[in-house]
Amino acid sequence: MASQQSTVDFLVDQMAGAGTLAARKMFGEYAIYCDGKMFALVCDDQLFIKPVEASRAWIGTPQEAQPYPQAKPWFLISGDYWDEREWLTELARRTAAALPLPAPKKKKAAKAA
Repeated sequence: MASQQSTVDFLVDQMAGAGTLAARKMFGEYAIYCDGKMFALVCDDQLFIKPVEASRAWIGTPQEAQPYPQAKPWFLISGDYWDEREWLTELARRTAAALPLPAPKKKKAAKAA
């Protein structure tokens, strides 16, 4: 089941104070980026946070689940926390800060004439 755009929009709005947020549709689901770093997924209308020690420390004892088949477990954030704007914002901020910037994309070589 694909996630609804309204779910993604709500979550991005809730975490807006963490930095520059963007959501990109991927295979019917969504990746959420903070300052250019992918830190969350929305799959089947569920929020998954990339598992890093900074987010684990903030959550405490996180529930882990696979966002999609054959994926490694991510932290599953219960809908009970979705209305906690400050808590979600801090989780997003801490998680994104712990992640490296993505590697720059290589430019394609020009074709020989």
